[in-house]
Amino acid sequence: MISTEKQNELREKFNPEGSLLRRQQLRMLDILKEIDRICKKYDIPYWLSSGTLIGAARHGGFIPWDDDLDIEMMRKDYNRLMKVLPNELPETMALQNHETDPTYFFYYAKIRDRRSIMAEGNNYDRLWKEKGIYIDIFPLEHQPIGLHKVTEKTVGHMYKVWRTSTDDQKAIKKVMHIFHLNRLFIFPILRLLCALSFTKTITSGMGIPYHNPRYEKDIFPLSTLSFEGIDFPVPCNYDHMLRLMYGNYMQFPPEESISTHCAHLEFL
Repeated sequence: MISTEKQNELREKFNPEGSLLRRQQLRMLDILKEIDRICKKYDIPYWLSSGTLIGAARHGGFIPWDDDLDIEMMRKDYNRLMKVLPNELPETMALQNHETDPTYFFYYAKIRDRRSIMAEGNNYDRLWKEKGIYIDIFPLEHQPIGLHKVTEKTVGHMYKVWRTSTDDQKAIKKVMHIFHLNRLFIFPILRLLCALSFTKTITSGMGIPYHNPRYEKDIFPLSTLSFEGIDFPVPCNYDHMLRLMYGNYMQFPPEESISTHCAHLEFL
């Protein structure tokens, strides 16, 4: 972890107390605490991931310029969580997946804050019902990396149609056609092939455009790290897992390469 002096310097530069970004981070932390409560209640294992995990390991909290928060869990646990969340979340938060937001076409869920409105730079969210601050919940599956890349290609056209749309009503029909074709036919067939392959490689769920490999021995049994002063679950060998995915994750990126997801944010 970096020194307190360096951390304070970065905080002052990127996310000082009271800044819009810091308020967004604290709202995401509120969502994470609620998810943690629910997962503990139902004995559902999950862990901090991606930049959130780097933040825990390197900064003891958010990467100062980070404006998203990610967690992961295995597919079977993800399915269980999706069933209990609608009845467990407070009224200030909403589960966002295709079942709760019909034009939502990602293959992973978000938990949204209902006391804010944000717009992302990619404009994918323009027809979605829920648009508040969120955290991402990613399901993971055992699958060969090559096969997962096939599933990425099956959704690539869907993203292109939406990204280049000049008529959103026509485009959303095409997007949802591809979405359902994948979810109901293509992905189940590919999951059967994965089961027959006995692969030990774990990666993001089918249709999710991230294919960095993980391994059970690096994830389980879960450990904990302090994140913003609270202990949250992390992979037991998070250092090895992060180095496989990102190389020297303790090194800061060049400032000119730093970008954020959020294009506009309002607190209600």
